Amino acid sequence: MTSLSVETLAAAATGPITSAGNTRLGLAVLAGIAVIVLLISRLKLHAFLALTIGSLALGVFAGAPLAKTVTSFTAGLGSTVAGVGVLIALGAILGKLLADSGGADEIVDTILARAKGRAMPWAMVLIASVIGLPLFFEVGIVLLIPVVLLVAKRGNYSLMRIGIPALAGLSVMHGLIPPHPGPLVAIDALHANLGVTLGLGVLVAIPTVIIAGPLFARYAARWVDIPAPEHMVPQSPSVDPEHRPRFGATVFTVLLPVALMLAKALVDIVVNDPANGLQRVTDVAGSPLIALLAAVLVGMFTLGRAAGFTKERLSSTVEKSLAPIAGILLIVGAGGGFKQTLIDAGVGQMILELSENWAVPTLLLAWLIAVTIRLATGSATVATISAAGLVAPLAAGMGTTETALLVLAIGAGSLFFSHVNDAGFWLVKEYFGMTVGQTLKTWSVMETIISVVGLGFVLLLSLVL
Repeated sequence: MTSLSVETLAAAATGPITSAGNTRLGLAVLAGIAVIVLLISRLKLHAFLALTIGSLALGVFAGAPLAKTVTSFTAGLGSTVAGVGVLIALGAILGKLLADSGGADEIVDTILARAKGRAMPWAMVLIASVIGLPLFFEVGIVLLIPVVLLVAKRGNYSLMRIGIPALAGLSVMHGLIPPHPGPLVAIDALHANLGVTLGLGVLVAIPTVIIAGPLFARYAARWVDIPAPEHMVPQSPSVDPEHRPRFGATVFTVLLPVALMLAKALVDIVVNDPANGLQRVTDVAGSPLIALLAAVLVGMFTLGRAAGFTKERLSSTVEKSLAPIAGILLIVGAGGGFKQTLIDAGVGQMILELSENWAVPTLLLAWLIAVTIRLATGSATVATISAAGLVAPLAAGMGTTETALLVLAIGAGSLFFSHVNDAGFWLVKEYFGMTVGQTLKTWSVMETIISVVGLGFVLLLSLVL
């Protein structure tokens, strides 16, 4: 496990910062974050606008010229969208194909048909984890909540006993596993190896989701014992089962990009020769863009055609999948702009300077920074993007494994204690028909468990690898 050393700090530093400068910059950061929190939580302003205004406020409070602040923000926004925008779009297309074709329903029904009684919470984890691979968190909730409510209603299960495992599976995928936007941006900012990060992320995700899902659900069901709200339970399936894609073909399509990226990582480790023909092929096929594009193209046949989609219907599905992600792209881009404003203002250097004498491991420091931003802004993606920018100087000189673990530590921190300034908090509350207090005792505690347990396994891996 890498700790903050004088040598690391000296290598990453570009110049000294005065104590007075640190104080002003620290206050500027707090003020910028406070502006974002106020605009989102109190004034209900869209996160894109809040991040934009907060970035400008940060620059003003730090004493930077407004023109320079604007340049930093737009540069960060552009580079972030350029790095992950296409990937987000491809993920949205794959998710839409999965939902509209009935492929998601096929996975759900097949697994549930083989799970009874005590096995049901574990089945819900498996469903959420598989479905959650290509889907954004909010999309995954919308897709899975009807299934959760149906299972709870028909099987007479406690809603929390079934719902918490599903939410845990989605949340862990969202925070730790690429190609979700947060992990992708952190990988790009820290120049981490995507395949290695994906492999280690799976190792961390499995025990984390077990503890935060089926195991914690036992206690959550005791604390909040509520039935599925009648008005939310779906009355009929959305797709005729006779026209669904096959289970095997659906799972193959969903896992294809993951398999391609893992293959690239394994070949890079085993062969380790850029001139080797096999490695050259896997480097291309395993790149996120090509892997996701391949899954989309394959999905048009294994999902769309299998469901009887015409060419016009396929085109319509792709078109409809892109419109809803405009807001996500803008929020992610603005988060990148805020991150770049932080960096250009010297916040990363300030953290290096202030933490020079700290006996805090780098992984723990990265987690704490992500936790702070998550609590302040409510957004896991913004916390990941911002924290990655702040700790990027610490990644200089790190090995491949260390950098991947740094990404995962940030991802774990970004999930800490979702509360009232998080859109996911309200989404879960309304779908499950809970009060604010009940949501805090279940959803918020679950998110905290994921964050802390995830960090624990990241630290454990850092000692072993």
